Amino acid sequence: MAQPEILDGTQLPDVDVWSERVTVALGKNPSAFTGPGTNTYLVGTGPERILLDTGQGVRDYLPVLEQAMERAGCTDIQEIVVTHGHPDHLGGALSLRDHFGSRRISKLPWPGVDEGFGVELVAIAHGDVVRTEGASLRAVHTPGHAPDHLCFVLEEENALFSGDNVLGVGTTVIPTGSGSLTDYMDSLQRLRAEDPGRIYPAHGPAIGNGTAKIEAYIAHRHQRERQILQVLDGGPAHVMDIVRSIYAAYPEHLHRPAAESVTQHLLKLAREGRAESEPESGSDDPRAALWRRS
Repeated sequence: MAQPEILDGTQLPDVDVWSERVTVALGKNPSAFTGPGTNTYLVGTGPERILLDTGQGVRDYLPVLEQAMERAGCTDIQEIVVTHGHPDHLGGALSLRDHFGSRRISKLPWPGVDEGFGVELVAIAHGDVVRTEGASLRAVHTPGHAPDHLCFVLEEENALFSGDNVLGVGTTVIPTGSGSLTDYMDSLQRLRAEDPGRIYPAHGPAIGNGTAKIEAYIAHRHQRERQILQVLDGGPAHVMDIVRSIYAAYPEHLHRPAAESVTQHLLKLAREGRAESEPESGSDDPRAALWRRS
């Protein structure tokens, strides 16, 4: 059976040391989409470290973070950087502020979303560098999974903090509405150009050959596109018809996230003039439309 495209069943320790500069603290927010939880990272070598991502804000996370700090020899959080404004990445910012006091929290702005987290955020952009003792994080704008998504290159290791753009297990969900597969494919090419050695993802284990993983992600998306077009060559189809055809070997509980992926592929094909949709009566939801080859 093909490997599921989300992290259902993956297990990781609460705390682990992945390099002399990188200690991971698990967000304690397990689900089918997050696997064992969101990886948050203490980055650097000094007594104060950068914290990358904040988890979801669950109560069990703070003891894990404290344990990670002790294991890393870290006595305080210098500042926080955030990959993107989804709740399992920025949702813990308020509880961290209450626990540690005010700290600089930096991310690429997402107007209309950031305001809901109740903390002051400092804007950073593509190419900006955040530094601490022993580590330099260079921001790389990688929209697609989310419009504000940043990955961060750890310059001292030629490693990449990939957020949700590249996962340790499975592939990334591109949400209908705020996501864009066209942007995501461009972002994967941007990450490929970085030629990273290791990848530290937001979900799942570390990835040893970063460039090969990114190339596999690109190839996988191209394969899915070919499969979708093959289904449409047989006649018009709804999204779930396509899902049932190309994800036949997958458990049914994975069909809903698979439908998000298929919908994004169809929207990309429509932008390229290779597919078109006939909306259902009273609905402009592409997931409910009838799709055909153009």
